[in-house]
Amino acid sequence: MRKASGFTLIEVLIVVAVVAVLAAIALPNYQDYLLRGKLTEATANLSDVRLRLEKSYADNRRYGTAGVCGVPMPAVANQRYFTITCVSANAAGAGDQTYTLTAAGNAGQGMGAFTYTLNESNTRTSTITASGWNNSATCWVSKKGESC
Repeated sequence: MRKASGFTLIEVLIVVAVVAVLAAIALPNYQDYLLRGKLTEATANLSDVRLRLEKSYADNRRYGTAGVCGVPMPAVANQRYFTITCVSANAAGAGDQTYTLTAAGNAGQGMGAFTYTLNESNTRTSTITASGWNNSATCWVSKKGESC
């Protein structure tokens, strides 16, 4: 008589259980990793616009005129997850002397809970309504549970 070969039902169930446990741990971590990757778009675009505003201020002694910043915002192709806006203010004879840059998350891309701001004093703020994330008045929060 030949001996049967193969896996028993118990062995298969143990393998399925191990794979399920690994997936339960790995999937949330992977989703957080993808989310943090999307956040870099906001911080990179805000930093880029700030640099261009400071260069413009060095040349023109103003950030903008009548509430409109003096540099163009990033191309639409570079604003997939966040929409970048700029408002200048505090008008003086030469033009506006302050600005506020805002990166507002696009809800259609799953980033609607995130808003980052930056001003002429390089003050960075994070307003996040997602569960497990902290807000900050002094930095850009880029990781769940992180605080400054």
